[in-house]
Amino acid sequence: MADKRGRSRPVMRAEVRRTERLTPHLIRVVCGGEGLAAFEPNTCTDSYVKVLFAPDGVTYPHPLDLADLAAEQRPRMRTYTVRGFDPEARELVLDFVHHGDRGLAGPWAARLTEGDEVLLVGPGGGYAPSADADWHLLVGDESALPAIGNALEAMPDGADARVFVLVEDENEHLPLVTKADAQVRWLHRSRSDDLVAAVRELEFPAGDVHAFVHGEAGFVRDLRRYLLGERGVDRERASISGYWRRGADDETWRAEKAAERAAEEAAAG
Repeated sequence: MADKRGRSRPVMRAEVRRTERLTPHLIRVVCGGEGLAAFEPNTCTDSYVKVLFAPDGVTYPHPLDLADLAAEQRPRMRTYTVRGFDPEARELVLDFVHHGDRGLAGPWAARLTEGDEVLLVGPGGGYAPSADADWHLLVGDESALPAIGNALEAMPDGADARVFVLVEDENEHLPLVTKADAQVRWLHRSRSDDLVAAVRELEFPAGDVHAFVHGEAGFVRDLRRYLLGERGVDRERASISGYWRRGADDETWRAEKAAERAAEEAAAG
């Protein structure tokens, strides 16, 4: 992973300080250590890091420069929102969705114990709720819940927010702390709730909306068409992106996104 100047971004070596099962499907991992001295937080509420997973049998040197690695040594990466960072304690908080043995990062997070090493690159990010918006629309599933929580915490007293979160069932609800005037609607897969239909049924308040829509690519695509097309929301006032796609691992999904983006640019140009 390179920065804008083409240089490999430094890999931070942190260690697990503690883990917590927040819900049946959400695991919180708190990392710490001197390796996080290089971590420079940004002001984005969707601030994220890349978690690196070495191939089986590969041990990385210290310090590690990803540009020096042969192709077969390169790590797989997964992107996670920074749920919190304490610079004094040098502790970084990440939340992982866990669905049993499926996937890469979820099972890994479930196995972590105190002292385990965590390799990180970042942070990045691109969204924070605009102070001059008349109201805010936040939509996502479990993968977007950390960023939604961060956004709500960042909103000032009385900010108007409409929030839609899709999770498995009521056992996956989390407290969402905010000073905003936030109307939060939890939707459940277990009862076949339709997230897209719920947003479509919303009576939009008057004024300028700042939208954040992230999660599974299917509903994100449908809501992008609805918000930008039918509702005429300004692209500059909307952070809309799929974090994952049902039936595809992260590498496949990234390749599909790149191909889709290239096709869109070719059609526009």
